[in-house]
Amino acid sequence: MNTATLRASPALSGDAVAAATGTAAAPAAVPARAGSLGISATGLSRRYGDFRALDDVSLDVGAGEFLTLLGPSGSGKTTLLNIIAGFVLPDAGQLRFGTDDVTLLPVNQRGLGMVFQSYALFPHMTVAENVAFPLKVRREPAAAIRERVARVLELVQLGHLGARRVSELSGGQRQRVALARAVVFSPRIVLMDEPLSALDKNLREAMQVEIRHLHEQIGATTVYVTHDQREALTMSDRIAVMNQGRIVQCGTPEEIYERPVNAFVAGFIGETTLVTVAPAPDGVLLAGGTLLHTTGELPAGELRLALRAERLLMPDECPAGANRIPVTVRDVIYQGDSLLLLADLEGGPRVSLRRPLRGSRAGSGGMPRPGETLMLGLEPEATLVVPA
Repeated sequence: MNTATLRASPALSGDAVAAATGTAAAPAAVPARAGSLGISATGLSRRYGDFRALDDVSLDVGAGEFLTLLGPSGSGKTTLLNIIAGFVLPDAGQLRFGTDDVTLLPVNQRGLGMVFQSYALFPHMTVAENVAFPLKVRREPAAAIRERVARVLELVQLGHLGARRVSELSGGQRQRVALARAVVFSPRIVLMDEPLSALDKNLREAMQVEIRHLHEQIGATTVYVTHDQREALTMSDRIAVMNQGRIVQCGTPEEIYERPVNAFVAGFIGETTLVTVAPAPDGVLLAGGTLLHTTGELPAGELRLALRAERLLMPDECPAGANRIPVTVRDVIYQGDSLLLLADLEGGPRVSLRRPLRGSRAGSGGMPRPGETLMLGLEPEATLVVPA
């Protein structure tokens, strides 16, 4: 590989180039690419001094699955991705791609596609040259390279920009180039490390859908890292929520949102306020003594009520049988597509209620004023109680 080429992009280490382009010094060590490939992690641990970045993590990712590692900073999600990529070796545990043990396999022999947060593109190359790079390293025939580059650029809607330099592209276009380069050589596994975090909100949301569609077309097993819960809910087949070096819950987006296993998951996903409650014969009791009826069996131990902003109801929206929660309004904030009402529970924390604005509801007319007291509603089916 030309060392001058690598020096032209100082952010790229040799390992980063190998992962981004899937280059392999020993192609025979990489499993055949007959289709997507499952990932199996067993008992992975990693320490940095006294800090346990990853603590006995086991995870199976199905062949062709889109799995997102979601969690706050320091939760271990990037460490786990780096172990899968080969940038970091675990202190303990085993990693398999399909049936092959790759725990100690070097980065450049894993045959992975990788998309970085910083894009890791070569600024002196054109779009087509960046995308062609992993194919040229593999010494693919020139005609095959042209055909595959053209096909994948069309796939990411950049077919008309192949001759343009990446320095002349927008952020969203650069991200598409990075995606194209990661998949042009048909990797069986693609890893993505917060690739959309540098984009503005509208572009980020558009790219979420595009990446999901790209995954459906190429079929590669994909592991995606983010701290953005909406991004994870939008894109994933399953989400692994991480905290303090462990996987707290792994499930479908609906399972994670509707049936969180504990207060951490419930509080991390969605616009949620956690309130301490006590068990009662017919439900749970708030600190002020208000009884809230629930459906289903309560979990054991200390309890938290997870109040989702979109599940709380204004008094005029409450159906018969809804729980009633006394609050004092502190603020009403107009946010364009919705109104955000902030209110204090009696003897409890501040909660949020989000009311979409559509039709006759457009504007803030008819909403309560700060200082007013009212009874918010919460249907028993939406009264979510989780272990602390």
